[in-house]
Amino acid sequence: MAEPKPRPKGLESPVTRRVMKYVGRAHVLVYRATKGRIGATFRVGSALRKPAPVLLLDHVGQKSGRTYTSPLLYLLDGPNVVVVASTGGMAKDPQWYRNLMAHPDTEVQIRGVVRRVRARSASPEERAALWPRLVEMYADYDSYQSWTDREIPVVICEPR
Repeated sequence: MAEPKPRPKGLESPVTRRVMKYVGRAHVLVYRATKGRIGATFRVGSALRKPAPVLLLDHVGQKSGRTYTSPLLYLLDGPNVVVVASTGGMAKDPQWYRNLMAHPDTEVQIRGVVRRVRARSASPEERAALWPRLVEMYADYDSYQSWTDREIPVVICEPR
């Protein structure tokens, strides 16, 4: 993998993380209250002119056992729902990804519909096939990948 490009300043600051945490919590509350009528699309960065779809992903804490919910961009691939563990190109995988790998049976909410799914990391071949479609949906994923030396995981949520 190529040397990572410089990450924008401030991306990994504690203030940025805290703000993103509270923005995410507010997003979940509004999305759930409106059954996705508000919050079902993301319009930031490359999605400003081409909004990207948003779902809510439930995940169980590895240590706490508590259920958490994260708003994430997604791509439908037949019956599967695909999400990306990018965390904006930060150095570590997001906590939701680590939780999901420990407890893969979960639910996603797309607008007002809740789906029971089992999550797994895409194989290298699946990731190679899905990545161009994900970047077409949200071009910033390519930037995020260039900012980190980890391979950003692609997660496939299959119906159960």
